[in-house]
Amino acid sequence: MAGFSHSFDPTTLREYDIRGIVGKTLSGDDAFAIGRVFGTIVSRAGGSRVAVGRDGRLSSPDLEPRLVAGLMASGMEVLRVGTGPTPLLYYAAYALEADGAIMVTGSHNPPDYNGFKSMLGRKPFFGKDIQELGRMAAAGDVVPEAKGSERSVDLAADYVARMMKDYDGGDRALTVVWDPGNGSGAEIVNRLVQEIPGRHTVINGTIDGTFPAHHPDPTVAKNLEQIIAEVARVGADLGIALDGDADRIGVVDNEGNILFGDQLLVVLARDVLRQRPGETIIADVKASQVLFDEVAKAGGKPLMWKTGHSLIKAKMAETGAPLAGEMSGHIFFADKWYGFDDALYSAVRLLGIVARMDGTLSQVRAAMPQVINTPELRFDCDEARKFSVVEEVRQRLAAEGADVSAVDGVRVNSSDGWWLLRASNTQAVLVARCEASSEEGLERLKAQLVRQLEASGLAAPDFSGNNAGH
Repeated sequence: MAGFSHSFDPTTLREYDIRGIVGKTLSGDDAFAIGRVFGTIVSRAGGSRVAVGRDGRLSSPDLEPRLVAGLMASGMEVLRVGTGPTPLLYYAAYALEADGAIMVTGSHNPPDYNGFKSMLGRKPFFGKDIQELGRMAAAGDVVPEAKGSERSVDLAADYVARMMKDYDGGDRALTVVWDPGNGSGAEIVNRLVQEIPGRHTVINGTIDGTFPAHHPDPTVAKNLEQIIAEVARVGADLGIALDGDADRIGVVDNEGNILFGDQLLVVLARDVLRQRPGETIIADVKASQVLFDEVAKAGGKPLMWKTGHSLIKAKMAETGAPLAGEMSGHIFFADKWYGFDDALYSAVRLLGIVARMDGTLSQVRAAMPQVINTPELRFDCDEARKFSVVEEVRQRLAAEGADVSAVDGVRVNSSDGWWLLRASNTQAVLVARCEASSEEGLERLKAQLVRQLEASGLAAPDFSGNNAGH
């Protein structure tokens, strides 16, 4: 294509992926341009093979062929793995020895969104990489047009077999409820339940891009109401929910209590550390202090790191950590697995742990130290101002001699607990969270947060969301 150049809507070039509203900020031309430029980047790095997958959204069958066409125009051999979860595409990158991988997915966004998550070699493609892709497209900075090739590869059975290799629950028959939320992990769930011992109930188990039952985001309690009811109805040992592209997990115990991302990581970390004492376990700055304390108690080295799945993956590679997780439900196993976020694999490992337990998951949860925390508080702050507000707060806290971690924003420790303020990497918002051992302590932490925000000319966040026991 002579004279190729393309401009993206700037709102679509985000920190961790390219994502927008189909027909408004994202189009088939964007998909072609992503393929054309990403193929160029792979080619210039000496590669020639890119794996491509797509989720179950209504727009994905239109966007994926345009992406493939762009990659082929840059001379790539394109391995099309079809409809499935994002972790299947990540797995394909390893199993097929691809030089890059792109997933067409809107993740847990509303049905009219879609987007693209990428890997270059074995590393996440994010941040400056995505901005550079936009610059190259606008400048028409691509390799000469070539004639690539494409072929379809069905890896679903291999992926399930590889996951089952690491199932260590023996023959104990658990009762499990699964809710893939009509997302792209549904078909893999239906295959997995044929392999794992026990009695399995799958709800919302067909891929449907309209998401008729509920929004596919398992970190929102409302989206778990259906699985909680089903766990009670069948007397299940636990329930497992997935987000729209199955790279994030939600877990409900046998009593219908939600295990938050950091509580789940405690359960998984204890198990990993039994085999690998002294290893590093990574969690993001939003995680409870309970997690970091419990990892240390289990003989591990807790490491607090920046929020963001690409940032966590990079830190895992750097430190050699066997396990990491985020409050958002991204869980990363490099113990026996490949280090990418995979809700399906995490579920397999969790079920093995529960099958080997003497008691119940609810008993394990109840035995963890109990704290009280706010939900994640998000409030609007101008894109140009959000980072400077956090820096102003950091400087004032430093002047006061406060105990502050500045890994990602400011996390302030006190005798009551801690509070966090950070700028979102993906939206024009600030994110805050507070955690204490008592209601009175939580109120004091909230007051400290409000005082700092007001000192930077911002209104207090809305604390009306109920505080959660954790």
